[in-house]
This record gives sequence, C-alpha cells and structure tokens, in this order.
Amino acid sequence: MGLPGNALVVEDEDHVRLFVKLMLQQLGVAQIFEASNGKEALEVYENVKPDVVLLDVNMPVMDGLETLDKIHKMDPDAVVIILTSLATRETVESSAAKGAVQFIRKDVPREAMSNLLVKTFDECFE
Repeated sequence: MGLPGNALVVEDEDHVRLFVKLMLQQLGVAQIFEASNGKEALEVYENVKPDVVLLDVNMPVMDGLETLDKIHKMDPDAVVIILTSLATRETVESSAAKGAVQFIRKDVPREAMSNLLVKTFDECFE
C-alpha cells in the first residue's frame, strides 16, 4: 500500500479533526499536523510541506476551496483530498477544477472512508 509519510488535517470541528487523525494513524501515517481553518493550514503547509492534505470546505476565516486554490499556487503538485459534508455538484466540480485528487463525504461509513483513503494513497504514493 502506498502511504504518505505525513499529513495535514484541516477541519474546524475538533471532534471530526480527531476522528480523521485517528483514522490516518490506524492506516499508518507516521506524522499528522492539524489546522482549524484555511489560514492556519497555509501557515502549516508552508512550514511542513505535508505529503497530503485532508481539507474541509466549510470553515471560518478562509474556506476550503480558497485554501485549496492557494495551496496549489504554492505547490502545484500538492496532494489534497476534500473531506466535507457539502457534496453539491458545484462544490465537487470546483474542488476538482482546483486540483483536489479525491472528494470524500464526512458522512460515509468509517470503513468506506478508510477504503477511499487507502485507494487514493495507493494512486498518489506508489
């Protein structure tokens, strides 16, 4: 299985951020950084250059789509997975257009989310 060495989880809800962090640890991601909004995410990204970013869309200070756009301007090869409860067609299309490699709904069952992460990691980190 391909696996990133580290990850950045960007989520404004503490319990969701913890859930995603624990899932990544169980999958074997060695180091996980956290941010609670897009502005923090950009600062962490600049300092750490994580292998993968799991990014919420609806957040205070700076939303996920703006953050995604700015991450890709800093690093066109950034691997960003959108993890959100907003699954409108417009959000999915906008995420893909801005360079997201995957779009995962937060309300999918835990096993399905884990499987999607494994599939995405295999594709991006062979």
